[in-house]
Amino acid sequence: MSIPQSAIRNPHSAGPLFREMAVVGVGLIGGSLALAARKAGLVETVVGVEADPAHREMVLATGMVDRVTDRLTADLARADLVVLAVPVTGIAALLPEVARFTSESCLVTDVGSVKGPILAAGDAAFPDGRFVAGHPIAGRERSGPVAARPDLFEQANWIVTPSARTRADAVDRVAALWRGVGSSVVTMEAGWHDEVFATVSHLPHLVAYALMDAVLGMTRGEERLKFSAGGLRDFTRVAASHPAMWRDIFLMNREQVLRVLAAYREALAGLEAAIRDGDGDALTARLSRARTAQEEISHRP
Repeated sequence: MSIPQSAIRNPHSAGPLFREMAVVGVGLIGGSLALAARKAGLVETVVGVEADPAHREMVLATGMVDRVTDRLTADLARADLVVLAVPVTGIAALLPEVARFTSESCLVTDVGSVKGPILAAGDAAFPDGRFVAGHPIAGRERSGPVAARPDLFEQANWIVTPSARTRADAVDRVAALWRGVGSSVVTMEAGWHDEVFATVSHLPHLVAYALMDAVLGMTRGEERLKFSAGGLRDFTRVAASHPAMWRDIFLMNREQVLRVLAAYREALAGLEAAIRDGDGDALTARLSRARTAQEEISHRP
C-alpha cells in the first residue's frame, strides 16, 4: 500500500513545530499522528519505534516514517518529541527507559486512555516536568498501521491531564501539535478523566464484549447469532476492538470500571424488576429517560 504524497506533507505549512518526532508504537493512533503531523508540516522527521517486523516494513515502505527501529536506542537523543502510542500497560513501563535515552530538551507525551497511573509514572520518570499526559479521543475498531489515516483527529478532542509538576510550556507545545492536526484541546484532572472514560468508553466496550459472550454461552448461541440484524451488530460494534488492548485498559482502570459496572448492574436490575412485575409505567419511564439522553448525545456536534 502506498500513501499519496498529498497525504504526507502540506506544502503550505507555516513551518515545523518539532524537528524530530519519535513515535513508539506505530499502530492506529501512532501511525495516524505521524501521517497527520507530516501532512500539516508540523514535524521535519518522523522516527518509528515498532516491535512488529511486518509493521516496520509497512510504515517505512509507505512513507509513514522516515526511519524505523525495533527498540528504544540512544538514537532517541535526536528527538525533540517522543510520543508513546503503545498499549497502556506498556506506556508506564517504558517511561524510565525513555527518560534515560532522551535529552533534557525533549518533550514526552502519551496517548493512553487511562491517565492516573500513567501520570504518576511520568512524574516519577520526568521530575523536570517535561512529560505531558494526553489522550486523543479518536479511534476505529481496526488496529495496526494499516488502519492509520491522516484525518483521524480532525474535529476530535485531545485531553491533557497535567499534574502540578508538568511544565506549562511543555503542555503548550504538545497542545499546538494536536491543534495542528485538527483537534480541540481540553484540560482535565487525571482522576476525573479516568472516571468519565470508565463511564463513556470503557463500560460500553465491556458491555459489548459481555453481550456477545452471553449469547455464545446460551443454548444454540451460534445459531441465534445467524439471525442477528442491525440491533445486535450496531450495539456490539466495539467488540471488534483488540481484546488485549481492552484487557489492559479494564485492568489499569479497575477501580473506576468496577464502580460504573456496579451502577450499570443497578440499572439492569431496575429494568428486570419492572419487567418481572409487569410494571409498564416504570419500564416506560426508564426507557423514555434513556431515549431522551441518547437523542441529546446523537445531535451533539
